[in-house]
Amino acid sequence: MSKQVIDPGDREAIRSAPMFSGLPAQAFDILLAQSELQFRARRSTLFEQDEEATTFYLVLDGWVKLFRMTASGDEAVVGTFTRGESVAEVPCLTGGIYPVSAETVTDARLLAVSSSSFATLTRSHPEICLQMVASISLHLKELVDQIEELKARTGPQRLANFLAGLAPVSRGPCTIALPYEKLLIAGRLGMKPESLSRAFQRLQGVGVRIHHDTVAVSDVARLAEFAGRERLMAVRCPLLRTGCRPG
Repeated sequence: MSKQVIDPGDREAIRSAPMFSGLPAQAFDILLAQSELQFRARRSTLFEQDEEATTFYLVLDGWVKLFRMTASGDEAVVGTFTRGESVAEVPCLTGGIYPVSAETVTDARLLAVSSSSFATLTRSHPEICLQMVASISLHLKELVDQIEELKARTGPQRLANFLAGLAPVSRGPCTIALPYEKLLIAGRLGMKPESLSRAFQRLQGVGVRIHHDTVAVSDVARLAEFAGRERLMAVRCPLLRTGCRPG
């Protein structure tokens, strides 16, 4: 781990994050003075499940995954987070333990915020609590969306939705660099690696081609339409389960 200097670009990114966007200027300056900008190499552990929650993070660059280890020793991916998203603020601000583990899946730059210093700041600036509620609500919505996706969408549809979300355009051709390894993508989408491979094969019919870690999409709008159609088919017929540069 190495410490970094907060430059104007970092400051703007931190300021625009949902967790901090509504802070008064004085409170925001105090927060930055008491926080630490860190560089973490790929596969660095940020915290482990059941540890005391003492620090939460804002991702400025790279990707972080949250995961739990199952009784059988398998890794269950809870979520992946990237630029502008906060990680683990809820257990930190409630004085609890980390319910999951966190690890960087790429090289990452993170703002590390001490829970004790943030708690002190909330006492002098109670309006910060409204930002906390907004951030918690956002995480809750994301969890609900994730559950809905796993329950109501086929594997190919979930993959199509994932790729459409990464696309730099809303229609037409593009090339997408996968943000992290396929094993993690499979876990994030609730699939086994072999199911992910079959899902990519299924998407060839809508103009998706994968080569190593790069995906070529012939038409993003068509891909998004496929995702919606697959979902509709899954809901109407439960037995049917077939299953970044503009170009």
